[in-house]
Amino acid sequence: MALLVRVLKNRISISQWVPVCRRLLLVSHTQGQWGRALSGTSQKIKIAALRMYTSCVEKTDFEEFFRRCQMPDTFNSWFLITLLHVWMCLVRMKQEGRSGKYMCRIIVHFMWEDVEQRGRIMGVNSYILKKNMMLMTNNFYVAILGYDEGVLSDDRGLAAALWRSFFNQKCEDPRQLELLVEYVRKQIQYLDSMNGEDLLLTGEVSWRPLVEKNPQSILKPHSPTYNDEGL
Repeated sequence: MALLVRVLKNRISISQWVPVCRRLLLVSHTQGQWGRALSGTSQKIKIAALRMYTSCVEKTDFEEFFRRCQMPDTFNSWFLITLLHVWMCLVRMKQEGRSGKYMCRIIVHFMWEDVEQRGRIMGVNSYILKKNMMLMTNNFYVAILGYDEGVLSDDRGLAAALWRSFFNQKCEDPRQLELLVEYVRKQIQYLDSMNGEDLLLTGEVSWRPLVEKNPQSILKPHSPTYNDEGL
């Protein structure tokens, strides 16, 4: 099971993102208010954003999501799981002021670059890929709005948002919704416990297991290590 994820994981790694990151670093960061506010730190934030997005696709156990949520092993399922983790990163980084919001924009940029690259590797026709990406873009913003409202609501509101966007209104097992609501709640809490300055410098995040072997094991994570340049 999860053959697609294994194939994509073997063929796409963080090393392939270096050229993309370099292109971003070459983009002028003196445009408008973002450039004036972030001219001294934007390059570090872009690298941190790359690492944070990479954590969403390399540190997530996709096979466990496929199995426990009874999701088909497809590119769309991969995208739905990735989208959920990207959203949780965005929720956390929006708390870090203008620098955090700028980092959110770069994370989303990397996500769409990755989606397009994976589609090409899978041999999807360019016309179909473009059409599918337009549909995924629409679904992305609909999901983000729904998740934002759901996480600020009670568990019933969050479950409704997950049922609509994550399960595409096809989940008939309430235990799967309950599992995912619990996962999102504990993961948001876990990310909130991470130091904001460290996240802006390193982009290093980790994910709790979908199912905890020890429910009492959710502790404040250790601060990441980095050099004088925040790398």
